[in-house]
Amino acid sequence: MTDHEFKDHFSGHAPDYARYRPRYPDTLFDFLAHTSPSRQMAWDCATGNGQAAIDLAIHFSRVFASDASPEQIAAARAHDRVTYAVEPAENSSLETGSTDLVLVAQALHWFEFEPFFREVGRVLKPGGILAIVAYLFLNIDAEIDEILGSFYYETIYDYWPPERSHIENGYRDIPFPFEELEAPHIQMSANWSLGELMGYLGTWSAVRHYMHDTGENPLPGLRAELSDIWGRPDQKRRISWPLKIRIGRKTIAR
Repeated sequence: MTDHEFKDHFSGHAPDYARYRPRYPDTLFDFLAHTSPSRQMAWDCATGNGQAAIDLAIHFSRVFASDASPEQIAAARAHDRVTYAVEPAENSSLETGSTDLVLVAQALHWFEFEPFFREVGRVLKPGGILAIVAYLFLNIDAEIDEILGSFYYETIYDYWPPERSHIENGYRDIPFPFEELEAPHIQMSANWSLGELMGYLGTWSAVRHYMHDTGENPLPGLRAELSDIWGRPDQKRRISWPLKIRIGRKTIAR
């Protein structure tokens, strides 16, 4: 068992996280399923609200979905092929050599890297796949993106936890002890109203830290600024996030 302290930035708003976080595209899960040596077992590590686990269950006979946060697991949606568990990423209850695919979506930066990679090496079958997926900044259109960029880099940037830098680097600053494979260019997208966008921004840990430290909510001012160019509040706009993907295979000798 690792003595690494779980840094919990999300349990306090698990229902909002489940409601407002965007859904990963089907093309991502199609790619992961076709790359895996078989489709018997997938582990969605740091599953959060189980969003990715449900999509993995379309392709895999069994999905093990774990998270260190009881509140996140409590907010997850049930599925007959998904087993949820509250446990740390670095010490799972999976059997050795039992797993075809390990997926970590938007979470690797919270882990203790070396113990986690050892655990991945233990649970993966020979030829099994580790996929690390993250998304950073969203795109809507030039005018809105400029406003959101100012909010991100000028208003709340100093309130992000330091681990955020790993995402901004596409996890390229983290040693990756697996045979690295080429990943396709995949984009996540959603059609949201202004209210849905604001709900999503409210799940950002930096926004929560800003509110805690300053006693002020930065979102109403941002919403007022966006309202001038958004149109009707219920108007849907297409939002996209390019995915950052690192994917590797457990070699036979590992």
